Amino acid sequence: MAEGGGAAAPGGESLLFLTDEQLRKGIEAMYFAYRGFTADPDRILDDLEYGRAHHRAIHFINRAPGTTVNNLLHILGVTKQSLNRVLRTLIEDGLVESRIGARDKRERHLYLTEKGEALEAELSTAQRARMRDAFRHAGPEAVAGFRTVLEAMMDPDMRRHFNRLKDSGA
Repeated sequence: MAEGGGAAAPGGESLLFLTDEQLRKGIEAMYFAYRGFTADPDRILDDLEYGRAHHRAIHFINRAPGTTVNNLLHILGVTKQSLNRVLRTLIEDGLVESRIGARDKRERHLYLTEKGEALEAELSTAQRARMRDAFRHAGPEAVAGFRTVLEAMMDPDMRRHFNRLKDSGA
């Protein structure tokens, strides 16, 4: 794909007609950024013998207290067996509480305990600090563009979940 006459980025790259090489560089930047984004929480989780699946569960339970196991399954895109292993550990360790649904007794609603909230705060504080520094460095236009790109990369179903969380103000 050849570069065309699209809008130029600060580095002089065309934003509308990116070459395969420019896209490869973007993909690699995303991989390395993700490693940086997860590095601080990984160190915290490693001390507790937890992994990223535990972190994601804690994050989304915090964002939507009372979410159901089925909703969490859908958001995380993992198997029921995998999520049950993670939740069992978090419940046994006193980080998550599972409550039977008031309307539907088959549903299990998930809440962080005080201990779970403290761990979530520690994990998210580290990530917010890294994100805040990066956003300050990049500037407001880049931040808006970054969010636009991330949302455009989401599958439609995931974008609906994202928009529900974003719109809930949680």
